[in-house]
Amino acid sequence: MANKDVTDPVRMEKIVSLCKRRGFIFQAGELYGGLNGCWDYGPLGAELKRNLKDYWWRKTVQERDDVLGMDGAILTMEQVLQSSGHIGGFSDPMVDCKTCKGRFRADNLDTYECKEKPSVCPGASPKCELTEPREFNLMLQTNFGATGEQVAYLRPETAQSIFCQYKNVLDSNRVKLPFGIAQIGKSFRNEINPRNYIFRSREFEQMEIEYFCRPEDGMRLTDEWLETRLCFYEEIGIPRAKLHILDVPDGDRAFYSKKTYDIEYEFPFGIQELEGVAYRTDYDLGVHAKGSGRPLEYFDEETKERFLPHVVEPSAGCDRTVLALICEAFDEEELGTDGKSDMRTVMRFMPSMAPIKVAIFPLLKKNEEQVRICREIQKSLQPWMNVFYDDSGAVGRRYRRQDEIGTPFCVTVDFETLGEEIPDLKGTVTLRHRDSMEQERLSIDELLPWLLARVR
Repeated sequence: MANKDVTDPVRMEKIVSLCKRRGFIFQAGELYGGLNGCWDYGPLGAELKRNLKDYWWRKTVQERDDVLGMDGAILTMEQVLQSSGHIGGFSDPMVDCKTCKGRFRADNLDTYECKEKPSVCPGASPKCELTEPREFNLMLQTNFGATGEQVAYLRPETAQSIFCQYKNVLDSNRVKLPFGIAQIGKSFRNEINPRNYIFRSREFEQMEIEYFCRPEDGMRLTDEWLETRLCFYEEIGIPRAKLHILDVPDGDRAFYSKKTYDIEYEFPFGIQELEGVAYRTDYDLGVHAKGSGRPLEYFDEETKERFLPHVVEPSAGCDRTVLALICEAFDEEELGTDGKSDMRTVMRFMPSMAPIKVAIFPLLKKNEEQVRICREIQKSLQPWMNVFYDDSGAVGRRYRRQDEIGTPFCVTVDFETLGEEIPDLKGTVTLRHRDSMEQERLSIDELLPWLLARVR
């Protein structure tokens, strides 16, 4: 598995180009030259990311009786990160190249092109000359208060706010083990070398669960959560055949982890981690109980036991999953018409993930009745889904534009809708399927329930 070559830089370049051209993703501050390692989501990217987060929340919180949600603060107290071990222990080894002036992680040099490759090294030396490794703090510190005397950090992960609020959630909701607390939110890391587009950035979003359980159930629940998460990726359009499970060996796991699985995906730049499912034992509650001086034990009413719960943590990168969805959806299809070859670019998103669910077209924008009916259809669908109206250019070109952004269905109001040519088709529309390009007639009255059954 580790040696499988899935890299395709040409494909990745096409994906990045499409994302900017069609309004999925832009570099933050691009107007002023760009902020390295930070990204803005355009209209389509924002919709795609929102669809992913909404679906994750629905499957993780709304459809489960044993998981509750929270939304923690981004600013994190210094004491919290002192107890968790981040202060003084959250760093990467960094080296500089005296030849090309590049800066790299010392423990991951084989992922950088610069290493011993003079063709990409602008200096005179035949290979890179590296400095001795030194520790580089990954956390972003800030000061606040009237005189800036108080120190806080932009949180490096969402987990710590969950551990700090575990007891409050437990007491206010009267839940019993096992139960989980879920959170979606921004985290920040001062990465040495952000790379691979939005895969590794300095500002990113996590979708994370801390699942509290009895000590004897930890290993079993870790395996169960792994399967649950694999099913989730299949549901959103990432096939299991493209996913790889890395059972992280003892020497590579965090010292407090008893078991860790990495769920990896075949990106065009290589097989990389999407999500970790880690059995963190009782380490986190233990260090916060000690650091705060407050008891965090769970009292079991049935057995009369008091103990620190253990934790299983499925932690997914939201931005990485968005990138995986985009990479998996991107397709170029060669079509042959009248002896001519034509290339169609298609984003084959699952309808539940697609930024726009349906596009509405009048066959002729000068036909006032067709436009009126289109606008009525648009208005009826908008409370339920994201809809796009387009009357610019030939219908074929409109279809192609929607194919390129992943819209699964297009609805065209034509002369048959008005009953001008075939009276029996009055009140129907042409519904076109993105993937097969097949068309069918559907009653306007049936349109909403038909779409709702397929796009949510």
